Amino acid sequence: MSSTNISTVRDMTDGSITGHLIAFSVPLLLGNIFQMLYNTVDSIVVGNFVGKEALAAISSTTMIVNIMIFFFNGFSVGGGVVISQYLGARKMKELHRAVETTIAVTLLFGVFFTFAGFVLVPAMLRLMKTPDDVFPQAKLYLEIYFSGALGLLLYNMGSGILRAVGDTKRPLYFLIFTSILNTVLDLVFVISFKAGIAGAAIATILSQFISAILVIRLLLKTDDIYKLTLKDLRIDLPILKFILEIGLPAGIQSMITTVSNVFVQSYINGFGSGCMAGWGAYNKLDSFIFLPINSLGQAATTFVSQNIGAAKMDRANKGTVRAIQMAVGVTAVIATILIALAPSATRLFTQDNEVIYYGTLFIRMNTYFLMFNAVNHTLAGALRGRGESKIPMICMLACFVVIRQIYLFIGSRIAYNPYVVGFGYPVGWMTCCVSELICFWYIVRRKA
Repeated sequence: MSSTNISTVRDMTDGSITGHLIAFSVPLLLGNIFQMLYNTVDSIVVGNFVGKEALAAISSTTMIVNIMIFFFNGFSVGGGVVISQYLGARKMKELHRAVETTIAVTLLFGVFFTFAGFVLVPAMLRLMKTPDDVFPQAKLYLEIYFSGALGLLLYNMGSGILRAVGDTKRPLYFLIFTSILNTVLDLVFVISFKAGIAGAAIATILSQFISAILVIRLLLKTDDIYKLTLKDLRIDLPILKFILEIGLPAGIQSMITTVSNVFVQSYINGFGSGCMAGWGAYNKLDSFIFLPINSLGQAATTFVSQNIGAAKMDRANKGTVRAIQMAVGVTAVIATILIALAPSATRLFTQDNEVIYYGTLFIRMNTYFLMFNAVNHTLAGALRGRGESKIPMICMLACFVVIRQIYLFIGSRIAYNPYVVGFGYPVGWMTCCVSELICFWYIVRRKA
């Protein structure tokens, strides 16, 4: 059994709510920024040194990669909530078994996604109506990327364990190092070795494996309560069931929402490689704005789950409201800056005028609406921390998938243009915001 030492654990059941949320989310935000740099650096280097078609190829792969990442992150969220609740309730034996279970299942997921990626990549690219001039490079990039799936998943799960006990600093240090490494390797493989899009993919998976090695080594060497013990590595079925009850709805919601975004991408693909690349540049920048939202959502999950474990319901509710206020405020500030600098931001990815036009268009049309998404994801994180994982799943599937696809189906037949298609994202965000707020209000009243 692991040690009961808690020297690096952040106990969120006492002290300043705002202070805990900031102290937890800022290192996590910085870490998420560096994690985003992996694919963004790929896009910048490829867009400037390989060409528009290669940039469009990477842009068209983002949704497919996210299907794997978001589905697995649901499992990671479930593991984190379970570990946090055990920590709040001071159930150290169960916490230890949860750590071993999550890592064992991650190894199985890594093998599965590697093989599934190779089998499904061509079909998914065709489903997205990927143009012929983009298809070969997109297929090559994805095949190399999926070959390194295990490294990505092990890092995400290992860092998820650390976040569950309130440690966001050391995953940040690992990401800073490997993000810098990825940038250097991108430049070496793409510019020096002339390896094109394959070089960008190789640089990414090498960096991801190194980050996985670093975080797993930390878990093996620590003397804290979350220590990973290889001889205890097994799947505890009752704990796995508990994790899946929370994580599976989150994973299914994220995966199906991403599949829905694949259909949005297929509409965008009909406007040609210039619009595709502009949409890709917008999505990269949109993802950076989403990072503080994601960080505060994860902070809300850990904060709420620890306080639920400690039976402090009122404190959990106050933390939820405070996290939403912080997420909306930060999003408004960043959105204002990005809209003002939209053309310059798009030029980071390319100097092609057509791509810059479309990138600027999508940024200025959609970015302010991300404040609705700030409410969605922060509230979803808090609900998952309470063990209410099915509610955000249902709300997001209904709004991000069903309502968004109905809007695109009808809207594209009335006026098939980039304005109508691009606005599909805000339609889902706004309807989801309303539905989640109603559900949260109902849950709080029911359990008051």
